[in-house]
Amino acid sequence: MKAVIYARYSSDNQREASIDDQVEVCRRFIGNQHWDLTDTYDDAATSGASKFRPGYQQMLSDAERSLFDVLVCESLDRLGRKLSDIADLHDRLTFRNIKIHAVNVGEITPMHIGLLGTMAQLTLSDLRDKTKRGQLGRVRQGRMAGGKAYGYDVVVGSSDDDRGKRCINTAEAVIVNRIFEDFARGKSPRKIAKVLNEEHVPGPEGRPWGDTTIRGQFERGTGILNNATYVGRIEWNRCSFVKDPATGKRLARPNPPDKWEVVEVPELRIVDDDLWHRVKERQQEVRIEIGRDQDGNALNRAHRQKYIFSGLLKCGECGGSYTIMGKDRYGCATRRSKGTCENRQTITRQAIEQRILSGLAGRLLRPELIDTFVGTYNAEIKVLTSGVENAHKKLKSDLRAVERKITGMMKAIEDGMYSASMKDRMSGLENRKSEIEKELARPTPAPLRIHSDLPKLFADKLGNLVEALNDDAIKTEAGEIIRSLVDRVVLKPGDETCAMRAELYGDLAGILAISEADTSNDQQPALDGTGCQLSVVAGARNQLYLLFSYRYKTPAKCILNNVLR
Repeated sequence: MKAVIYARYSSDNQREASIDDQVEVCRRFIGNQHWDLTDTYDDAATSGASKFRPGYQQMLSDAERSLFDVLVCESLDRLGRKLSDIADLHDRLTFRNIKIHAVNVGEITPMHIGLLGTMAQLTLSDLRDKTKRGQLGRVRQGRMAGGKAYGYDVVVGSSDDDRGKRCINTAEAVIVNRIFEDFARGKSPRKIAKVLNEEHVPGPEGRPWGDTTIRGQFERGTGILNNATYVGRIEWNRCSFVKDPATGKRLARPNPPDKWEVVEVPELRIVDDDLWHRVKERQQEVRIEIGRDQDGNALNRAHRQKYIFSGLLKCGECGGSYTIMGKDRYGCATRRSKGTCENRQTITRQAIEQRILSGLAGRLLRPELIDTFVGTYNAEIKVLTSGVENAHKKLKSDLRAVERKITGMMKAIEDGMYSASMKDRMSGLENRKSEIEKELARPTPAPLRIHSDLPKLFADKLGNLVEALNDDAIKTEAGEIIRSLVDRVVLKPGDETCAMRAELYGDLAGILAISEADTSNDQQPALDGTGCQLSVVAGARNQLYLLFSYRYKTPAKCILNNVLR
């Protein structure tokens, strides 16, 4: 029996040795059972409320490949604290004939899943309620319930009564006042962040400043400009946090003001009331200004449209995203918001879409590949057509045989040879004849053959590809399909021959590499293409895919046939 261990602890406050302790307990248990320990999975300082944990997901992946026979943990709640997650794990491992053993109870059965899983989830809920109760108690005493905000230092004390206490950091307080003054005078958060980074002023936790760090979200009270602590007021419980069960990500939902807990803390004031109100007034003005376009339409309808390559374009200098800067023009978001990236090259949305789509279409829809596809398709249609014709001939032959039998029985009856069984036999033959006649009467669709001028027809349509994919009726679906094939498109500044270079990464890169291969020999194709238009770079996953294809002599035309179909 091949056994593996899973260990986890949930809080940063717990000892890292907790993992080692759990592993040692499980190792001794495995030794007593005379199993072979083959692997260990662990997640340190990770909550069991979500199944999206690296070690846990790797264990699931290995279980799907049946790499072990027994999963051992210290207790069931180490695997997770949600009943649905534990039940799902038990079902998946049971399907693979993999057992779950906990050191404290032995083999896990459906009864353990129901009872212990429910207790684990109730414990998590009770812990959440007690944590929130403790935070409320600290807030009512004028102490912070969460982390350290910029402009303050943690007061280190010797008792629990000192937990959550803060004091003003004088140097950072100067920067806070400067940010408020600059914004009130008309500077944008983006401009303020760039100036601070140019002056090498450290941001929160020593990171570079970003416009979102300063602007935050007005409804949630986040960001420098929305932190009420700077005017001596703690506003707690402005948001509730829930986890999306599909992704495991924590999402914030603003609470109504009547659920807020507000406590005055004048000793923590950094910004005076006049400056605070001036900032709030300008925030309101800016929200009205940017809330609608020139035609008076809500901006979130005009500005937040999803384009074909939304979220896929990355900066080759800093790794940040390329986003819309103005009207249909992409640029490096890191340079725009922080000023820390040197890549100042921008490109219009239409230009990059045309370059990528034309490059992809030009490679996938080359005339010789289309010829191969057409030939393979028509040959397959010929085989299918001949099969239909053979089936039709078989039905006619069966009909003639049934009619001969009916005629023979009728002649026998006329000659006086009749028995009760002949009635049933005649009824069966008549039913069979009726079935065959219905099959023969069913219309057979004419086979669809591809015109020999298909390469030329494709070439004529390529010029309208960008416009077609940006059609509002199919734009969202087209973007989802492309994002399923393309991981990212990296944009890099070029030279005098090409202002911007684009490199495509993803599954489609592997398809393109295969489509460009010379299938007349066994040499592996190059994994990238060069040129100003588009470079194709297959990642590690695609290299394995290419090796697999060539090891088993998979013709490129068959793969392309499947893709186009």
